[in-house]
Amino acid sequence: MSIRHGLLALLERGPRYGYQLRAEFEDSTGSTWPLNIGQVYTTLNRLERDGLVHPLPEHDGGQRPYEITGAGRAELALWFATPIARTDRPRDELAIKLALALTTPGVNVAAVVQTQRTATMRALQEYTRLKRGDAELPWRLVLDAMIFQSEAELRWLDHCETALVRFRPAPPAPLPTRDETPSTTRETQA
Repeated sequence: MSIRHGLLALLERGPRYGYQLRAEFEDSTGSTWPLNIGQVYTTLNRLERDGLVHPLPEHDGGQRPYEITGAGRAELALWFATPIARTDRPRDELAIKLALALTTPGVNVAAVVQTQRTATMRALQEYTRLKRGDAELPWRLVLDAMIFQSEAELRWLDHCETALVRFRPAPPAPLPTRDETPSTTRETQA
């Protein structure tokens, strides 16, 4: 999810200023995506530049609320109607880490897998504990997604562990010895 579309969705509820948007964004995502207030205002400036939000007059406290425009509503409707493609999601840092661990000398790949499994299991237990609370549906759905992702990651780590047992790296190619010089060198010397 982009911050851009998240802020537009929040502004669809009514005018908000930056700190309200930040708090409501974090509440809506169960604080799984903490926002820096600078990100909020940078995004609001871009949304204003693109004609998707409009600033309202400042309140007495100096806070300037923003409201969504018609173009912003159209952008938001398009975003909700468009599926998220796998290529739109951030790269999978764990998969990259394990691929690099396999090819980096001296790395205990099994230990890397086990360390991740322990962390993922702890996260899964915490998500499950949080789900037992009396949370509202949006937060429960976010928790469900995190639980399912953690369960899938544990299954994938099991798969990696099995693949590691079967993995036999190719032996490194031997370096040429003095007697194995290229034939062109011998012919030149003759």
